[in-house]
Amino acid sequence: MSFIKLTDLTSKEIVPGYHGRFLHTEHNTISHWKVEAGATLPEHAHEHEQTSIVLEGKFELTVDGEARLLEPGEWALIPSNVPHSGKAHTACTIMDIFYPVREDYR
Repeated sequence: MSFIKLTDLTSKEIVPGYHGRFLHTEHNTISHWKVEAGATLPEHAHEHEQTSIVLEGKFELTVDGEARLLEPGEWALIPSNVPHSGKAHTACTIMDIFYPVREDYR
């Protein structure tokens, strides 16, 4: 499958207030999140490298104890097994890329 329409992917609420649509390649998972204003992401870590970009809204991301308020066009790089957490200051749209594939998001 070479072309995919975002709305053809099923939305799943992974954490309260975090609604994701997921695309899986052989090596990556790409997620498109709609995040409700005020929704928090508890601190966690995983084996996957994660690259995140805020597309809309303001999202506070804490990576390994360092907090940053991200706005549209700003990226965050989260290495494997590094603790991170977040909070949506407004309704947000965020895209994440994970390597390797997030089997738990299938």
